[in-house]
Amino acid sequence: MSEKEKTLELIDLKKYYPIKKGVLQKVVGHVKAVDGVSFHINKGETFGLVGESGCGKSTIGKTIIRLTPPTAGQALYKGTDIFSLDKKSLRTLRPHVQMIFQDPYSSLNPKMPVGEIIGEAVREHGIVSDKDYREYVMNIMKICGLRPYHIDRYPHEFSGGQRQRICIARSIALNPDLVIADEPVSALDVSIQAQIINLMKDIQQRNGISYLFISHDLSVVEYISDVVGVMYLGSLVELAPKKELFKHPAHPYTQALLSAVPVPDPDVKMNRVLLQGDIPSPVNPPSGCKFHTRCPYAKPICSEVTPEFKEHAPGHKCACHLYNDGSWV
Repeated sequence: MSEKEKTLELIDLKKYYPIKKGVLQKVVGHVKAVDGVSFHINKGETFGLVGESGCGKSTIGKTIIRLTPPTAGQALYKGTDIFSLDKKSLRTLRPHVQMIFQDPYSSLNPKMPVGEIIGEAVREHGIVSDKDYREYVMNIMKICGLRPYHIDRYPHEFSGGQRQRICIARSIALNPDLVIADEPVSALDVSIQAQIINLMKDIQQRNGISYLFISHDLSVVEYISDVVGVMYLGSLVELAPKKELFKHPAHPYTQALLSAVPVPDPDVKMNRVLLQGDIPSPVNPPSGCKFHTRCPYAKPICSEVTPEFKEHAPGHKCACHLYNDGSWV
């Protein structure tokens, strides 16, 4: 079986924010928002990235497209390191890697009509000729469930779901190979969430787009993702194909997250895993395994030695000392 084509590969990505104090603004420490994350996304597939708020999910997305500079590591788009590109090369890359931001209200320019919002980058990058520009924009709007008469309206005239459709239309108008979706449905009603997720899946099947889908909603991630990565305090603690991860969660943190997902059946009893305490500060994370301060299965080694993030079953990686003795449960 031939290896699948990789659209994006992250290698040991780190993003640290300096902490400065005093009159001279001396650096006294760092917030380790992303601390050595590695994974890849295959062509036409969706990689779901989940974790609690503040674990570094959104920072990864913003760092990949260089809205914020990385501290270390590589982001390979079809083999080319995005972080090493100069301004001219980065501008050439922009149409191929797009982002859908979390808030559909603040990510749209209130002074621009919808047609200009969607088509501004299309015109800038010369995707189509001036003669075909308006027809092209209206076709993209149609694909995203927007009406032709919406083209001259402004963002304040739309609902939250419609605004997110505009954001999706803006991102796919450039025919990207990779779309980073940062909590794209978290601000929407449940019924509208389903519409937006189905729209994204339809566009993926039509255009072969790869998604990095960032979310804290595991039910949404389970529906749309092919592979799922679980983050805790800036690091990946588990990575596996979707069905494998939801059927056989290995890391205690993943087990706790999945146990909190509500099941719409009153006869089903959920074995909730309650985590003790709060998430430690990324400024001064715990030694050894970062999760050991909240883990119900913590052993002495967990506070002393950082567990390796390695494969314990085909395609299933986990960073936990429970499995370092060769067992897998």
